[in-house]
Amino acid sequence: MSDARKTIKILYLYPYEMNTYGDWGNVQVLRMRLQWRGWNTEVIEHRPGDSLPSDPDIIFFGGGQDSGQSLIIDDLQKNSDRLHAWIEAGKPMLAICGGYQLLGREFVTQEGDSMPGLGVLDLRTVARSDRLIGNVVLKSPIFGTVVGFENHSGRTFLGSGLTPLGAVTQGAGNNNEDKGEGVIYKSTIGTYLHGPLLPKNPRVADWLIERALPEMNKNLMQLPDTYVAQARAIAERRPR
Repeated sequence: MSDARKTIKILYLYPYEMNTYGDWGNVQVLRMRLQWRGWNTEVIEHRPGDSLPSDPDIIFFGGGQDSGQSLIIDDLQKNSDRLHAWIEAGKPMLAICGGYQLLGREFVTQEGDSMPGLGVLDLRTVARSDRLIGNVVLKSPIFGTVVGFENHSGRTFLGSGLTPLGAVTQGAGNNNEDKGEGVIYKSTIGTYLHGPLLPKNPRVADWLIERALPEMNKNLMQLPDTYVAQARAIAERRPR
């Protein structure tokens, strides 16, 4: 590994306002899986009122309660053009729960108030009084089996041009109706899976990393994920 290689910059959007159920662990997994392969990393935390960095390599947007979303919505809208351009250009991004919802056109609260999203993705979320809580297993055409944990009142409905991250075999997923969970668009993944997601699903982490690296370095060294495989096997057998 040459020391001349660039430092991979991970932009963490709203780490204090949007960090529910240990979602910070997703950033830690990206950072460590890069470092284990010899890359230098820098985590850039963006809070409301800060300036966005010029050119991050990976973007992470965590989950949060409705109150957390209300604290960041103005700043999110202020930076919508740049975030939109990055997503459309194929910059890798992982958005969890509340962050996932806010990539869409609209989030409607239980009280009927409409919160505008970025509008990058053609999806809409409506909150209901009952929550969808429990272990989730889904089958993804890209990642195979994906496991995680969901806890959300929002029901997200994808537009006709969007593809779910996977099909739910256990759990509720986006809306407990169409058996889809999450969304995958270009190099962006949105999902309701907390836990956090990436420690349990290293293939997803490496997919994001591959899209962040320069073209000449995309063949990733394999890492020994034996314990992860054992934990995933247990997670697949757990009841909801």
